[in-house]
Amino acid sequence: MQYTRITFPDLRLRARDGHKLRGYFGRLFAEHSPLLHNHEPGGRYRYAYPLVQYKVLDGIPTVLGLGAGSALLTRLFLRVDRLEIEDLTLPVRSKEIHSEEVQPRVNGQLYAYRFVNPWLALNQDNHRRYRQAEATAQQALLQRLLTNHLVAVVKALGGSLDERVLVHPQLRPLRTQFKNQPMLAFSGHFVTNVWLPDAIGLGKSVSRGFGAVRAQNERER
Repeated sequence: MQYTRITFPDLRLRARDGHKLRGYFGRLFAEHSPLLHNHEPGGRYRYAYPLVQYKVLDGIPTVLGLGAGSALLTRLFLRVDRLEIEDLTLPVRSKEIHSEEVQPRVNGQLYAYRFVNPWLALNQDNHRRYRQAEATAQQALLQRLLTNHLVAVVKALGGSLDERVLVHPQLRPLRTQFKNQPMLAFSGHFVTNVWLPDAIGLGKSVSRGFGAVRAQNERER
């Protein structure tokens, strides 16, 4: 699958501004809004893994495209000359684009990743179960959810699941904001036998930057 990453290295945003970056691109390229906002042409939400994801990684605005999203971002790259975030207009003096073929896969090798943005692991039911569980059961629940999220990404991006997905997480809870509401999220790192593209998102709200992961050892790329 084609993978494209656009970064704006001279600009700085807050990690929670990923959804504002998403809103700006959706307005700027309204004719492409279904793909940029993960909606069907009729306006209904597209219940599938987002092919365009907006992130702030180490302060740098980043837009990730996969498959059809990659092709779209490549076409739009030259047209981006500013970012408008709330009442700020930020001229784009420098931007970088990176494209490559990637294939998420499960194999006999182990890879170590860290969450560079909070991981939203829990839905309403899982949140209740997590809160009521003992510490050991909480960790088992998070391990199961992370395994499910890894499987979902591999499937969505056309990877092979010939082997069982293994994962060993070391996570800690943290509070974050989502749509101006406090949310329980998680940070930390994990080891798995799944190879993932850089900055790919796991879990809920990945199109807004949550759950972005990065290899702990960049030489694994």
